[in-house]
Amino acid sequence: MSRPAKPQGPGAVIGVSLKMYFGYQRSVDYCREVATIALKHPAVASGDIEVFVLPVLPALPEAARILGAAGVGTGAQDIFWEDEGAYTGEVGGTTVAELGGRYVEVGHAERRRIFGEDDRIIGLKTAAAYRNGLTPVLCVGELTAGSPEEAIAQCTAEIDAALNRAATLGPVGRTIVAYEPQWAIGAPEPATPDYISAVVRGLDEHLRSLPGQEDSRVIYGGSAGPGLITELDTAVAGLFLGRFAHDPAALKAILDETAARLAAKQVAA
Repeated sequence: MSRPAKPQGPGAVIGVSLKMYFGYQRSVDYCREVATIALKHPAVASGDIEVFVLPVLPALPEAARILGAAGVGTGAQDIFWEDEGAYTGEVGGTTVAELGGRYVEVGHAERRRIFGEDDRIIGLKTAAAYRNGLTPVLCVGELTAGSPEEAIAQCTAEIDAALNRAATLGPVGRTIVAYEPQWAIGAPEPATPDYISAVVRGLDEHLRSLPGQEDSRVIYGGSAGPGLITELDTAVAGLFLGRFAHDPAALKAILDETAARLAAKQVAA
């Protein structure tokens, strides 16, 4: 298999999910703090770092207004696979886009474990993201620790299951794959840098070899925090952050580290 083309667009991707930790007002206050940081950050202002925040859904319109003015994207932590209809309590991708969302998280380990989402459902939700102009943040990851080769095999199967089903339902688009080994989510420490780098190199090569995915990227999540990005292979495009980015100061530190890594990569090139 030939190596995929070098990805275009931003040099790095940093995403944050607030899960259900923050209520409405705290989510809005957090977004204001992130916007202040982003407006002053050269790498965000230049577009070298793509940043997005996924708040609780009721805060999405205000988050989109606040963050959009600072060049930061936002979106939802989940969507339904249909755009409208008799689906009590669900929210479709059409509504997420109407509220200002540009991203949607799909297939997180908690959705798989708690709500029983399988490859079929995740593929349908991925298709819903594409047709509504949303970038899916497709979460994949092995249940238990093993070898990088085993992780690559399982995660590429999860990627293929989602994208192949989506492709049968309409055009596909750019995808952000969040590699999150399930055994590392919520753990005191992430997976080791060598392990993360080896797995993401394999996933990155596979993902960008697929039709329509040349500009797609793979980021790492799972107890990721300050200091980690500096230890990872440049195949890891960035981080998908949870509780370690709930402090805006920690997020700023990660943005600074990411910008420094991009600068060092440019010098090396």
